[in-house]
Amino acid sequence: MDAMDIPRMGVPERLAARMSMAEQHEYLRARFSRRTMIRGGAVTLGAVAGGAFVPGATAQAAVPSGRPGTETVDGAHVAPFGRHLAYGTDPRTEMTVSWQVPVAVEKPFIRIGAHPWDLSRKIDAEVRTLFTPAGVGASGNHTQYYVHARLTHLRPGRTYYYGVGHQGFDPAEPHLLGTLGTFTTAPAHKEPFTFTAFGDQGVSYHALANDSLILGQNPAFHLHAGDIAYGDPAGQGKTSDTGFDSRIWDQFLAQTESVAKSVPWMPAYGNHDMEAWYSPSGYGGEEARWSLPDNGPDRKNLPGVYSFVYGNTAVISLDANDVSFEIPANLGISGGTQTRWLEAQLKKYRAAHGIDFIVVFFHHCAYCTSTSHASEGGVRQEWVPLFEKYTVDLVINGHNHQYERTDVIKGDQVTRKLPIGGTAYPETDGVVYVTAGAAGRSLYTFSAPLSYEGNEHDVESVASFVNLKGGKQDETVAWSRVRYLDYSFLRVDVTPAPKGRLATLTVRGIAESGEQVDHFTVARRAK
Repeated sequence: MDAMDIPRMGVPERLAARMSMAEQHEYLRARFSRRTMIRGGAVTLGAVAGGAFVPGATAQAAVPSGRPGTETVDGAHVAPFGRHLAYGTDPRTEMTVSWQVPVAVEKPFIRIGAHPWDLSRKIDAEVRTLFTPAGVGASGNHTQYYVHARLTHLRPGRTYYYGVGHQGFDPAEPHLLGTLGTFTTAPAHKEPFTFTAFGDQGVSYHALANDSLILGQNPAFHLHAGDIAYGDPAGQGKTSDTGFDSRIWDQFLAQTESVAKSVPWMPAYGNHDMEAWYSPSGYGGEEARWSLPDNGPDRKNLPGVYSFVYGNTAVISLDANDVSFEIPANLGISGGTQTRWLEAQLKKYRAAHGIDFIVVFFHHCAYCTSTSHASEGGVRQEWVPLFEKYTVDLVINGHNHQYERTDVIKGDQVTRKLPIGGTAYPETDGVVYVTAGAAGRSLYTFSAPLSYEGNEHDVESVASFVNLKGGKQDETVAWSRVRYLDYSFLRVDVTPAPKGRLATLTVRGIAESGEQVDHFTVARRAK
């Protein structure tokens, strides 16, 4: 997109200077109204009603609120793609299946059953239509059709078969059985399990290679710590960002389908996920593409904030754009609501019977020595004291495109050195932070020598900086323990234990080559 087109298609500079981000979103919504949708429209959400599919099970969908005036085609000529799963609030009984179609189709639905030959349960699905007008980004008028089926009253620890389709394309037909997928709900009781995590993926060979390796780990779920597809490569969360292309999401979801069609893909939102042309708060596009747990503090402004429990582990997704001094497009958007919600969640989970571990993931790094973004002072100011107060067991970040792992930290100081293969005890020592941002985008650099499994090079201190409200502040840190600069992801093996014995998280950094570049253990007495 020519930079000269931006003021004409976005908010005029003379107005933008006096407007908040939310006011800019409302201006764009009004400008690209339904009346002008066909020649330059706005985000439109439509839905169809859901129904029952097995005894006690339902699919939830909104009542239709209107459809864009788009011609449909013969559904027999259109195949769904980009299937991706996400848990509901309770992973034992709730799952959302989402997918995409390239053009408008009639009567989309999902079939589900306990066996691939028994898919008689058919449920209507919800359609969310995302229209991006010409001039907003690199393409002409572009409409994307995202479809969602939210399933409830499922049975814990059960594997289900499913197929997605629409009028003219029925996955129960013999010649389409190859399109079926599966998912497994969380168990009713504590069991060993594995999950994986990374951030900053995008679309690339390396992103695809990481997906292939992740599928081989057989994870129960995957955490994506922000900067998902890079439809907005500028990443400032402004309508003046250049290079935006909504079609990148089509490529991303097709790439990710190999994993996400069977492994719940649970994202947090990063700075590149604030697509300012979509209201509210730049997350309208994300709301069209994802159906995430709706138990967060502010579904309107913070749709990527939620929590869920799997076995003995509570997982919390945060939106660090709300507290980022470095990239302030959405700074303070929650008015402190997110931080208050976070403390309430931490307090609840730490007191809950049967929950041993708390894992928190979000985009901007609390502690990292990358020469690009390094550490985010807003996270340290708002959230780190709560992580320490409630002895969070593991914090996972992205943002910096590399792998880095800290010692055990409390009060910005090292309380326990954590060598490769070592064990951390958060109840007494503090918190371990892992940056796992090397999922597929171009790599960053370190100022200190690399140090990883098989190539350890310990140093006493590393020169770095932290982003504060007034700008960057240099700092010299002693907590940088592992530094690896190639494509990689995180594998976490959770092992429960009888009450009073040590339950463990075994955390591994896995390179794109399949080699292990880091491993350590987090141990806590089971409740």
